Amino acid sequence: MTARVGVIGRPVAHSISPRFQQAAFDALGLDARYEAWDAAPDELPALIESLREPEALGANVTIPYKEAVVRHMDGLHQTARFVGAVNTIVNNDGHLQGYNTDVAGFQRSLAEAGCDPAGAHALLWGAGGAARAVAWALIWRGVDALTIVNRTAVRAGRLRHDLASASAGVRLRALGADDDAVGDALADAQIVVQCTSVGLRGSPTEGRLPFDPAALHTDAFLADLIANPTETPLVHSARAAGRCAVGGLPMLVYQGAASFELWTQQAAPTDVMLAAAEAAMAEVGA
Repeated sequence: MTARVGVIGRPVAHSISPRFQQAAFDALGLDARYEAWDAAPDELPALIESLREPEALGANVTIPYKEAVVRHMDGLHQTARFVGAVNTIVNNDGHLQGYNTDVAGFQRSLAEAGCDPAGAHALLWGAGGAARAVAWALIWRGVDALTIVNRTAVRAGRLRHDLASASAGVRLRALGADDDAVGDALADAQIVVQCTSVGLRGSPTEGRLPFDPAALHTDAFLADLIANPTETPLVHSARAAGRCAVGGLPMLVYQGAASFELWTQQAAPTDVMLAAAEAAMAEVGA
C-alpha cells in the first residue's frame, strides 16, 4: 500500500515541498507519495480527519493554517505547545500528534548563515504561526530583546503576552506596522526576520515589500522566511543596499527534513532534499 502525505495550505500551488520531500522518499526507496493539498477553511476539518486513515503518514501545514490545526490534534509535542502552532502532523495509528519543526529548521538555518542570536536585539515582522516559531527559536538561543511588528497591533500584543510567561529576562515589545516607533525599531535591530507572506510567489502580494529595507541598520542580518522565490523583493533590495540577507529555502528544507524523520523514523537525506529544492526553484526562474 502506497503511503500518503502532503502539505496543507492555501495557496499551495507555489510550494516546492512535494519536490524535495518526494525526492527524499524516493532516495530511501520508500513507497510514499507526497502531494499538495489546497484547502478552503471549511474543508480543513475533513482533510485533517482523513489523515487518520491507515495509509496516511501525516502532513505538513503551511500558511494560513498552522494555528488553526492545533485544535484538531489529539496531542501536541512540547515545542508545538509552546509555539501554539503546528507545521507537522504525524498519524500514529489514528492518533494525530502535532509537532513544530519550524523552530529547529530556523535555528539550523541561522547557524549555517553564521548568525548567533545570543545577546542580540531581534525584530519580527509578523505575528502568525511562523513568527511564533521564530520567536521561540530566538528566545531559546538567547536574544536580549525582541520586538514584534504586525499589521494589527492587537495580534502583536497577543504574541508578546504569550511569550512573556516563559521568557524572563528578554525585553519584549509589540508594535503595529503603522506605529511611529517602527522606523527606529528597524534601525536598532541586529536581526530582522520577515515572517509574513508578503512577496510570496503566486500570492496577491507577489513582488511587494513588507517594509522599506533602507530602514535597516547597515550591519543588520535579515532573514525572509519566504522560500519561493529564493530571492524575494525584500532580500534583493536588502542585498542591493549592502545588508546581509538570506531567504527561506534552507529553513524550509531543514524543517521538512525534521518532518520526514518523524513520519519515517529514518534519517532524512538532507543533501538530496536541498538539491531537489534548488532544482525546483531553478525551474520556476527563482
